[in-house]
Amino acid sequence: MEKVKITLPDGSVTEFDKGITPLQIAESISKRLAEEALVAKVNGVLRDLNYPINEDATVQIFTFKDEEGKHTYWHSTSHLMAHAIQSLFPEAKFGVGPAIEGGFYYDFDINTQLTDEDLKKIEQKMLEIAKKDQPFQRKELSKQEAVEFFKKVGDNFKLEILEDLDDKKDTISIYSEGDFTDLCTGPHIPSAGKIKYVKLLNVSGSYWRGDEHNKRLQRIYGVSFPKKKMLEEHLQLLEEAKKRDHRKLGKLLDLFSTVDDAGPGLIYWHPKGARIRTIIEDFWKEAHFKHGYEMIYTPHVGKSWLWKTSGHLSYFKENMFAPMSIDEQDYYIKPMNCPFHIMIYKSNLRSYRDLPFRWAELGTVYRYEKSGVLHGLLRVRGFTQDDAHIFCTHEQVEDEIVEVIKFSLFIWKSFGFEDLKFYISTKPEKAVGDDELWEKATQSLINALKKENLDYVIDEGGGAFYGPKIDIKVKDALNREWQMSTIQFDFNLPERFDINYIGEDGCEHRPFMIHRALLGSIERFMGVLIEHFGGAFPTWIAPVQAVVVPVSKSFLDYGEEIVNKLKEKNIRVELDRRNEKIGYKIRHWETQKVPYMLIIGEREKEEGAVSVRKHKEGDKGKMSLDEFTDKILTEINNKTIN
Repeated sequence: MEKVKITLPDGSVTEFDKGITPLQIAESISKRLAEEALVAKVNGVLRDLNYPINEDATVQIFTFKDEEGKHTYWHSTSHLMAHAIQSLFPEAKFGVGPAIEGGFYYDFDINTQLTDEDLKKIEQKMLEIAKKDQPFQRKELSKQEAVEFFKKVGDNFKLEILEDLDDKKDTISIYSEGDFTDLCTGPHIPSAGKIKYVKLLNVSGSYWRGDEHNKRLQRIYGVSFPKKKMLEEHLQLLEEAKKRDHRKLGKLLDLFSTVDDAGPGLIYWHPKGARIRTIIEDFWKEAHFKHGYEMIYTPHVGKSWLWKTSGHLSYFKENMFAPMSIDEQDYYIKPMNCPFHIMIYKSNLRSYRDLPFRWAELGTVYRYEKSGVLHGLLRVRGFTQDDAHIFCTHEQVEDEIVEVIKFSLFIWKSFGFEDLKFYISTKPEKAVGDDELWEKATQSLINALKKENLDYVIDEGGGAFYGPKIDIKVKDALNREWQMSTIQFDFNLPERFDINYIGEDGCEHRPFMIHRALLGSIERFMGVLIEHFGGAFPTWIAPVQAVVVPVSKSFLDYGEEIVNKLKEKNIRVELDRRNEKIGYKIRHWETQKVPYMLIIGEREKEEGAVSVRKHKEGDKGKMSLDEFTDKILTEINNKTIN
């Protein structure tokens, strides 16, 4: 029997018979691994556990503990849900049903408006089907065979997907589980019996392919786990997440709003939200100056040749707003800042002695997002990138990457995010730039992370077509991961715009260009920040740091005196002038999550003191005004994170 060599993650190499499956490899390692295995990666590609391996390969087995395992488990559960819906509502037609962060959803078209009671029935049917433990079976078809199948079942959504596929390039596959069959690339878990505990969370409206001009569908969100305790903990987390929803808190705390009638996906910053944004931006600018960056400002619009040269009109046009005609020429509102930064680079002859340039901009850009995917501050059409570009020599690039990594750690820890994960995305199948440049750039990213003793995950083929990158994900207070920072090489734009520097040898050389965003965008970062702190911002960030609350109107004069003294120290303070009972006012300011309340009455006025209450902690006792001022200034100046 012909053999194949299988390399496992620990570096060990074992020979197996040709045609061995990942499940059989798992069985050879341990019975427990085989029981818990859900999916495998074979030579960098996720595969079903029954996939036959006919050549030497690197193999990694994933369980529910791994992100790949969770993703596959939830994807399979979405198919199980579709199976249950088909059983209960035979007229149903199905859109797409992907795994998402924290669960899955499926879009479908049925004649019934679903209720919470219907969700319970679907849950019960899912568990009933799962108990049959039927396998997920993959079958590859020609495009014509797939079209004939979905014409027979009358699912126009699948037919539309098939229209976009190239039969010669795309592998077209279907998966069957029992009597339910769906168009799907896979992979899936071995069988439905592994799905033990399911909760369908809600049903909402959606548009086919996220386009409001298309048919309106129903979307069910859900989650599933192999253990009951996991589901219970997750549901508790979801309840806490609802309380922290940045859209709800944004309204409660009067931070921002969106006005669909005036333009969806565009943010209106209210005074308190704008105050926080100003604090963040001032901190960001000061930190950049300290780390050797210079600030630049660039226009909001540019002639079409910029976007043709950059490639945006070829690769990104559907995400750009329509052109505007000015002086009989097309102008586009910018979706990115990069071409404008290059225009500044090209404004002078550059020498190797000038490099590196580190140019940063809080540049507001506009991208067209379908209305169906807009989501508060997290998915918008207009946003401000905390953008920067580094132009450097090949010899400087590794040191520059190290400095960016250090800088990103400093920024995130300053805002209270300690748990960061690093991902290196390598060359995709379609890419610009020669292999030697890609290898040098990718190795520079790896070396930089190693120098800082940071663990990382390789995302094979996950780089952009124009260069490899490091993505940084941060975990918030609810242990949710957010994709935020990016450090991105670009071999494309320097070539397209023909930028150079004069080297020590007197000849022209192409610089390395690094795109770099630390917070990602101010809007998205603000959304994450609100949810991370549940709206109870650290004192140095809070829009109102202290509120003076007189027990009656007769102490307003003393309140004014306190407010003036605190404002002299640049403390953001308000005076509650309302003629309300003290208990009512305390409850109000507690809901507004102001860090400190200073209660004043007869005794406080006589002693020149304040009675201090801290948000969530309650009464902290009486202090002299000077003592409180020193306390809060120490907290602000040290940027203390509670």
